[in-house]
Amino acid sequence: MKIIVAGTGYVGLVHAAVCSEYGHEVYAYDNDVNKINAFSNGQAEEIEKYVNEPGLVNIIKETLGKYLFFSTDLGAIIEGADAIFLCLPTPPNPNDGSTNLVFYDAAVEDIAEIAAKRNDENRIVFVNKSTVPIGTARHLQDIMNAHEVKNFGVSSNPEFLAEGTAVEQARKPDRVVVGCDHESDFKILRRVYSQFVNHVRIKYIETTPETAEAIKYVANTMLLTYISFWNGVGAKIGERFPNVKIDDLRLGVTSDDRISTWGSFVSNGAGGSCFGKDIASLIYQLRSVNVSTKMLEASYEVNEYQKVYLVERAIAEAGFKFNNKTVAVLGLAFKKHTNDMRDASSIKLIESLLGKGVAKVKAYDPLAIESAKHAFSPSKNILFEKIEYYETAKEAIEGSHALFISTDWEEFRGLSRTIEEAARPPYLVMDGRRMIPDFEDIVTKGYTYLAVGAMVMKPE
Repeated sequence: MKIIVAGTGYVGLVHAAVCSEYGHEVYAYDNDVNKINAFSNGQAEEIEKYVNEPGLVNIIKETLGKYLFFSTDLGAIIEGADAIFLCLPTPPNPNDGSTNLVFYDAAVEDIAEIAAKRNDENRIVFVNKSTVPIGTARHLQDIMNAHEVKNFGVSSNPEFLAEGTAVEQARKPDRVVVGCDHESDFKILRRVYSQFVNHVRIKYIETTPETAEAIKYVANTMLLTYISFWNGVGAKIGERFPNVKIDDLRLGVTSDDRISTWGSFVSNGAGGSCFGKDIASLIYQLRSVNVSTKMLEASYEVNEYQKVYLVERAIAEAGFKFNNKTVAVLGLAFKKHTNDMRDASSIKLIESLLGKGVAKVKAYDPLAIESAKHAFSPSKNILFEKIEYYETAKEAIEGSHALFISTDWEEFRGLSRTIEEAARPPYLVMDGRRMIPDFEDIVTKGYTYLAVGAMVMKPE
C-alpha cells in the first residue's frame, strides 16, 4: 500500500515507521522543514531532538529510502496514495477544556485542496489517527466535499500508544479499531493492517467512525479514573491510617483477577499528552448534550491536585518551610523513557514550589532537559529564572534543602546512598513515585521521608 502520514509528532512518526517496517510505501509529511530534514538524515541525535522513543531510530535507519520517505511537499507524493493518516495536533482550549481544532482544520483544508487536484481516481481514505471529538469524521467529510475531492472515504482509527513503549505496542497492539462508513474503505484499511486482521491475540474491531472516536475517549478516561481512584482513595488510606502498608494493600486488592494492577501504583499524578486533555474534552462533549459529568470532574481534579499535594503535606506534616530554600527536583518528563514534558506533573510541582518562595530549583532528568527548558522558559514566567539544570542527580541534590522525585526513572530507585553523599540532615525527601525502598535506613540517619501512600517519617 502507498500510505501518507500527515504530521510527524509522537503518533505520526511512530505510525509511519512501523507501517514502513511491514513493507508499505510510507511518506511522512510535515510542513516543518527542520523536522523533515532531521528525520531524513536518519541520525539518532537529530531524530531524538523531536521524538525520543525506544526502538524508533533503528526502524527509521533500516527503512529510510527503501520503504520510508519524508517530504514537505504533499502535492508531489499524493498521486497513487491509498490512505492519508491525519496525525495532527489537537490541543485543549484552556478556558473550557474543549478540543482546539484550529491546527487540525488548517491542515485538513490544505490537504483537501491538494487532494482535489490529484489525477489519480482510485479510492483514497482520509483517516483520523489523532484523538478528535466524537463526530469529527463528519466534519472531515464536509471539508473534503467542500473542496470537491473525488472518490474518497473518511475513517477514524484511534491510536492507543503509551509513550516509552510506543514502538513495541504499534508492532503488537492489543486492539486495532477502525471506523468506516463503506466496505470499500474497510477493505483498504484491512490491507494496511493485514498483519493484524484475524490475529489470534489482537482484536481487530470494525465499527462506525463515531464509535471509534468514542472508544478512545472512554478508554483514556477510564484509565485516568482508575489512577485517580488509587491516588484519591488507596494512597489516602495509607497516609491517614497508622500501620497500613500501601504496597500490601495494592497487592491484596489486585490479586482479584477482575482488578487491574496497571494504575494501582500510587504516584504524584498522571501527565502526558492524552489523559488530561481527553477527559477535559469528554467532559465538554458530554456537557454539550446535557449529561452529568460529576464523576469525570472528580477524577480530573484528584489527578491535578495529586501533582502538588506532597508540597502541601510537607508544610502541614513535616513542618517544612519552603521560603528561600533550595529544592532538587529529579525527573521532569511526564514518565520515564521519554523526553515529553506535555502536562508533566513536574510542571505544576515546580510552579507550586516557586509560588511558595523557594530560592532555587535544581532540576535533573536523563532525557528531558531541553524539553524542560522550553516548558519553563522565563518568557512564560519570570520565576522560571530560578530553575537551574544539572547533568546528574547528585549534582542536583548537592546544596539543596529538600528533594522531590517526580518521575520514575530506574536510576532514581534506591537513591538513598546518593542522598547521603550529597546532602546532610536535616533534609526532606519527598518521594512522588515511591522510589526509595530502604527509606527506613535514611530516616534513622536523620532524614525526613514523605512518600505518596505513607505517613511522614521523621528521625527520632
